[in-house]
Amino acid sequence: VKIDVSAGGAGKGITDVLSKMTDIGLVSRDLNSEELKKGAFSFSVTRDAVVPTVSASNPELQQVLARGLKKQEFYDLFISGKIKNWNELGLTLNTPLHVYTRSDAAGAAETWAKYFGKKQEDLQGTAVFGDPGLAQAVQKDPSGIGFNNLTYVYDVNTHKPSNGVLPVPIDLNDNGKIDADENFYDNIDQIVTAITEGRYPSPPARELYFVTNGQPGNEAVIEFIRWVLTDGQKFVKEGGYIKLSDAQLKNETDKLVLKK
Repeated sequence: VKIDVSAGGAGKGITDVLSKMTDIGLVSRDLNSEELKKGAFSFSVTRDAVVPTVSASNPELQQVLARGLKKQEFYDLFISGKIKNWNELGLTLNTPLHVYTRSDAAGAAETWAKYFGKKQEDLQGTAVFGDPGLAQAVQKDPSGIGFNNLTYVYDVNTHKPSNGVLPVPIDLNDNGKIDADENFYDNIDQIVTAITEGRYPSPPARELYFVTNGQPGNEAVIEFIRWVLTDGQKFVKEGGYIKLSDAQLKNETDKLVLKK
């Protein structure tokens, strides 16, 4: 069996599998009702999260990391557009704040918008194509803020933030500072533990899916998905992702029934 993998984003993944261009689409967001009506059939295979990011060259980086941002402040940056300057966040930096988002239909953008009860098209900011492109745009702009998947923020070898961007802590209790129990962004192991324990909110934590056009009937496809949900799970952590519970993995595996 030959397996070809191509990049694109959740929008391309779902479009290609529903048009039968591919056997499996990779989709990093929940399926909507229209996609389900068209026959999309999903398998949860792992978890990760979307995190807000700033440039490592932000001149008030330490203040940003110590203070974090409240959910309402993120809303006023990415949805309402009310916040225009860094000093509106209580920082001494009197500089216009540049917001970046995704231009392509993306699970990361949909999941970040869902955190606010919105959809990707509600997100404000300069639109950039792809996760790497968004990380690069923020990295190059000391006044920028955006969001990325965990795997584009943390290096899977060092487990530390990479690509010149750092996660912006979420001030979960809205007290204007990042307390010890909210400070879990130093390395990927800390944030993975926070996601697993439910301390990092979901969304923007999320499940990642394999999607097929209807319940799969191709034996090779079925056996590949079965391998991913069983033996293949040993590669989840080293890839920077989060293993599903054994019970959930069994539930997903039970969906695999070879049609006679």
